[in-house]
Amino acid sequence: MRRHVLIYGLLGGILIALLQWTQYRFLVVEHSLEIYGGLVAAIFAGLGIWLGQRIAGKRPQPALAEPPVPALPDTTRRDGLGITPREFEILELIAKGLSNREIAATLYVSENTVKTHSSRVFDKLGAKRRTQAVQLGKELGLLP
Repeated sequence: MRRHVLIYGLLGGILIALLQWTQYRFLVVEHSLEIYGGLVAAIFAGLGIWLGQRIAGKRPQPALAEPPVPALPDTTRRDGLGITPREFEILELIAKGLSNREIAATLYVSENTVKTHSSRVFDKLGAKRRTQAVQLGKELGLLP
């Protein structure tokens, strides 16, 4: 009885090994192009990473440029036009793109006060619109 079980087990093991070997052969033969393509891709990826590290390691680091110093507004010209410091402050906030309501909230004044100061700045610069006032302020050297 033991002999029969041993022979049966040995034949079963051989059969399983033969099936696995056949399956492996089928896999390699059927998908050989994908397997070889994957191996070539892995080799080139590794080579590219290695070469990239070698090249990047020898590259000199660029020097950091100093940030440009902002131009200071021309206070003599501002005084010559008769623009008060508060009006100038409003002009700067207009140049930053703030609305009248945002300027009022920033300076803790009413919206009407902002409108009054901005209209006085427009008159002193000879501007009709906010964008024109900012442009003239930059041309005259009032705004950086």
